[in-house]
Amino acid sequence: MKKMITAALGLTMLGNTAIAAPGEEAFVFEERGGATVDAYRGSIQVQENRNNPDSRMIPVSYVRFPATGEHDGPPIIYLAGGPGGSGVATAKYRRFKMFMAMRAYGDVIALDQRGTGASNILPECTSSQIVPPTKKISDAEYIAIERAAFDECFAFWKAEGVDVEGYNTVENAWDIDALRQHLGADKVVLWGTSYGSHLAFAALKQMGDQIEKVVLSSAEGLDQTIKLPALTDRYFDRLQAVVDQQPGLSAVYGDIKGLMRRVHAKLEAEPVLLHVTLEDGATTDYLFHRRDMQRLASVFVSDPWGVKRLLAMYLAMDNGVVAPFEAVLGQWFIPGEPIKLDAMSNLMDVASGMSDMRRNLVKTQAKDALLADWLNFTYHYDGIAPELDLGDDFRAGPVSDVPVLLFSGTLDGRTYLEGQEEATEGLSNLTRVIVENAGHNLFMSSDEVQEAINHFMEGKPQPKSVITLELPDLSPPPTIGEGQ
Repeated sequence: MKKMITAALGLTMLGNTAIAAPGEEAFVFEERGGATVDAYRGSIQVQENRNNPDSRMIPVSYVRFPATGEHDGPPIIYLAGGPGGSGVATAKYRRFKMFMAMRAYGDVIALDQRGTGASNILPECTSSQIVPPTKKISDAEYIAIERAAFDECFAFWKAEGVDVEGYNTVENAWDIDALRQHLGADKVVLWGTSYGSHLAFAALKQMGDQIEKVVLSSAEGLDQTIKLPALTDRYFDRLQAVVDQQPGLSAVYGDIKGLMRRVHAKLEAEPVLLHVTLEDGATTDYLFHRRDMQRLASVFVSDPWGVKRLLAMYLAMDNGVVAPFEAVLGQWFIPGEPIKLDAMSNLMDVASGMSDMRRNLVKTQAKDALLADWLNFTYHYDGIAPELDLGDDFRAGPVSDVPVLLFSGTLDGRTYLEGQEEATEGLSNLTRVIVENAGHNLFMSSDEVQEAINHFMEGKPQPKSVITLELPDLSPPPTIGEGQ
């Protein structure tokens, strides 16, 4: 296979290192810690919207790490999460070790999906909409402002020449096939996480015969862009079980759901005025509402390290300590500034949308759920741009016998165990490995994860169906509960 790919690309093999293919440039890739490796960067041109013959051509860029030659396999394409994540940035900052390890099985491609990283030619939109920073406003008023911002940005992107109907997971999947052809490969291996799994599922439906194997973590089904509030509540039950196993933590937090509901009720009755510290050291005032707490929780629930911080913040607010909030909010936004929106991530999520059944479930469950319907904000853009919606045929799960390896973390607060099981129902050749006490970003959580991938790539039986990590340390800072 490798010889066939090499011939198709017109490459000359020197040991295990190929010279650059036509259109590629050799360079030295450096990861965050300073380690370097010889690599190649390239780019292909694809139509922004394949359903529009007049649509412009846009770049899809990548970095290729040549195979080490230990095993003979097709190119391995990494699909980043988000949507909006950069595969190249992932290799540089988060998973360099894994990218290098995967080279034992074929060339590894760090892909910048359309509209991300080096592939991004989309203008960021700064709307005219501003959330009043120190005024108490209802959820309905807040949502209306955010919807107006999206509506305004949608018109802006179209006016700037963006074919907005081209930013969806179907087009993204066809880009993978275009890259496969560019690489001269009969088949590819897909490797992804979170939204990357969403994209992989779409690719299985569109180009399944050209996919050799799939390695996934934290699976998001094709009708799971908007998460179910009831599953979020069950996640907090699993988190409670972790706390209860540690007597010291149980004494501090008690009933986690009770703590959260108590804080939400206080903030609903009386939002708290914060003096937010900005990145430049300046301060500005912001009236912190109950929904802000829920949205903050939606960010931090992904992984145990985030939950550690989140629970400490709930405990702080319950004790009247606001300093942690004043320190963190300025890292996320500047109160009083116009709302800014990224094109790719928002358009992709709106296009994936939700079925009527899921919409009704979210609406019903959100009434009593801890985080209501704030976990995925694009839920609140529903109906603004119906022309983007890919429809229920897209949202039907893949049916495939392609070998798939899926890792699921028991403390994943974004893509839940129950949802991942549902998302993979149609995969008849699925191997699932549960990672106890791992969160959403679990690929680097244990060497056993890479060992499991190695077995899968080599066609060997899995040594374990469960990988168990140590219980996470969720202890709050000692001053949090003192009311200081």
